[in-house]
Formats: sequence, C-alpha cells, structure tokens
Amino acid sequence: MSTPPFLKLPGCARSLRLATPRGEFAALWSDPAGPPLGTALLIPGYTGSKEDFIALLEPLAEAGYRVVTVDQRGQYRSGGPDDPAPYAIAELGADVRALGALLTGGGPLHLLGHSFGGHVVREALLGTDGVQPWDSLTLLSTGPAAIDPSEAARTKLLVDALATMDLESIWHVLQQMEEGSGDPARRPAPEVGRFLHERWLANVPQALITMGGHLISAPDRVDELAAATPVLPKLVLSGVRDYAWPVAEQSRMAERLGALRVVIDDAGHSPNAERPAETAAALVRFWS
Repeated sequence: MSTPPFLKLPGCARSLRLATPRGEFAALWSDPAGPPLGTALLIPGYTGSKEDFIALLEPLAEAGYRVVTVDQRGQYRSGGPDDPAPYAIAELGADVRALGALLTGGGPLHLLGHSFGGHVVREALLGTDGVQPWDSLTLLSTGPAAIDPSEAARTKLLVDALATMDLESIWHVLQQMEEGSGDPARRPAPEVGRFLHERWLANVPQALITMGGHLISAPDRVDELAAATPVLPKLVLSGVRDYAWPVAEQSRMAERLGALRVVIDDAGHSPNAERPAETAAALVRFWS
C-alpha cells in the first residue's frame, strides 16, 4: 500500500464529500491562488486512499492547478455495500466518469490513476460512446494486464484470507510480515502508522476481495485504449522499480499507447508519496 509522508493538509486544500448521481465520495480538494490552469482528478490504487496524493497537493496548486482526489467506492471514507457488484471494474469506471462530470469548467481536465486506479481510469475512458471530457491521461505505476505473478500470489493469499478472517486479524498478520522483512529506518512516523491501521479497518472487505480479484486476472486492454483515444495526450509515469508491474513492461505499454514515458529516480511503486516534488514537476511539464 502507499504510505503518505505526512497527513496535515496544506493551506490550499480541504476535505469534503462530493455528491454524484452514483453516490458520495470522500475527497481532498486543493485550489491554486488564482484561476486554475486546469483541474486534475487523481484516483488511488488498491488498499489506498486520497491521502496517497497529499504530498502533491501543494506543489501542484503552486503551479496553478486545481487537484481533486477521492477514496473510491469501498475505500476508507467513501464506504459502500457488502455486495461485489458495485466494485466491478466497469462500475468503478462509471464512478470516475460521474466525478469528471462535476469538475468540468475549471480549465483542461486531467485524469490520473495510480496502480489499480490506472485500470479504473482506463475503464472510465473505454466505457463511453467516444465523447470524452478529459484533456490528458496519466497512468502512474500501473500495467497493461494482471499484476506480476509473484505479487498476484500474495494478493491471492489476501483475497482468500478476507473470506475467513476479519480485517483486524489480517492487519496483525501483515504487520508481522512487514516487521520481518522491512527496513526499520523506513517505517512510517507513529501518526502515519495509526492512519494506515485506521484506513485498513475502514475498507469494505468485499471491495478488497473484488478489486484484488481484478488485479490477479485483469485482461490486457491497452490496444483498445489506444484505439479509443488516438489523440488524447498520455503519460506513463513510474519509479525506477516496481513490485506490481515490471518497469520494462510499463515502458512497453507506453510505446503501445504512443504515450510520453517518465521514470522518477529513486522511487518505487508510489512516486507520488516517495518523490512528490519530482512527480509533481513531471505532471506539470506534461499538463502544460
């Protein structure tokens, strides 16, 4: 999961709920000092939340951009039912389209999906009749199809555990695994650790099961996306290493999409949290 480097909102940002015809979504909304040069909608990944992008809000606002990021249906503060149907990838893509409809009028509209969120925004673009409100697409640390086999095996273990264990029990197992393999110097600050625990417990288990199932078996729809959005500017952005999709695989995806390719030095699966200044600068260059 992504670990935000801090939790205090910058002065340009506020927390709110966005009401759409498809329900309400918990969101963070940041505004620049003057009229926005554009508006960006940022979609988090599996086990993530809007806070994964907290470190991007201020630098993007300073560059002139309005930024909106949400908890997807079933994630953290957005909530959702105990029913698999609303968490199907097509339904989550429809949620993104509903959110995009709220954000028109603030200049060019930029769409970004991180990890599993990349598959969601792809679905949002494919599930239309060809009319798109978006002015660009960024795929951040995501891939063309299912996750790497080794990560898929770990995700399958989690999905299986969710069928028989409660979230608190799974959390303790995950923490024991982390303590056995992680670098103590890279452990989050205590307040961030408490947030990660709280966020995990707030997820809807059925959402985690359904989303995890997609990651394990997702089809390759890159060629469909390229055909459906031939003139839409695209960016494929990642760190220099990635446990979910090999970096070389992401580069091949960029070639198939005709997308700009940027790799952030000294970053892994979450450049947005690990190297936010460099990630924000890459996004500003692309959007402008």
